[in-house]
Amino acid sequence: MTPLAPESLIGSWTLVDVADPGAGKILHLAHGILHLVGSHCGTLGGAWQANSEGAFLADISTASTAAVEGIPGCEKASQETPEWLRRVTAYQFDGAGLPVLLNGQNHVVARLIPGATPTPEPDMADSVLEPPVITDEARRALAPAVALPATLVSADQRQAVGRWVPARGHKAAYLEFAADGEWRGSDGCNDESGRWIAAAGGTLLATARPITLAFCTGSVPVGQWVTTARRAGLDGKVLVLLDARGDETGRLTRTN
Repeated sequence: MTPLAPESLIGSWTLVDVADPGAGKILHLAHGILHLVGSHCGTLGGAWQANSEGAFLADISTASTAAVEGIPGCEKASQETPEWLRRVTAYQFDGAGLPVLLNGQNHVVARLIPGATPTPEPDMADSVLEPPVITDEARRALAPAVALPATLVSADQRQAVGRWVPARGHKAAYLEFAADGEWRGSDGCNDESGRWIAAAGGTLLATARPITLAFCTGSVPVGQWVTTARRAGLDGKVLVLLDARGDETGRLTRTN
């Protein structure tokens, strides 16, 4: 399989063929930062991840203040990724070189048309009005990950689901992968959460939402482990997370 160029997803795109007409009209993808513009709840913000093997993940965690305070139901919507975007787990480029977002069955969820220009909205960040730029930092962050070591067995979506704990550190630290694509955890004193997907070859992508920054002795950075990981493999019953260079970010054992 020819590697894809995930940095080519960076841009301001008009959404086409989305099943939910109220879920947004423009997808603005900067380096690691996502904005969904034109939804019935105003501008939604969050994070995204992609890799050269075609995996894609997005997570909404904020909304414009005016929408949250003034539109019924938008306070909840500001903390939830729209259903159509939750279905997206992959991407490819069509014959014209334009991005297509796909679900787990490789069915089209949305097509992206370049050159979208957002209309200013209350509380909209200035950066959303400007076309995103592909930077060297973005290229490095989205560069292909080293293959999973032969000593590890790739962990797929089913095998990763469950609650895991680090071997050392605060006794309250944990990482839990849910089957619905959500992950939750704690470094021992701060609750953490986000979305995740696993794919072929041990691919693991995860996003993280804002957290508190309380300090406690023995805290374990499980959130950093999972968000910097690009591969996940099993060493017997131990889940091993590795970054794009193939360096271990953490080891955990299952508790259920």
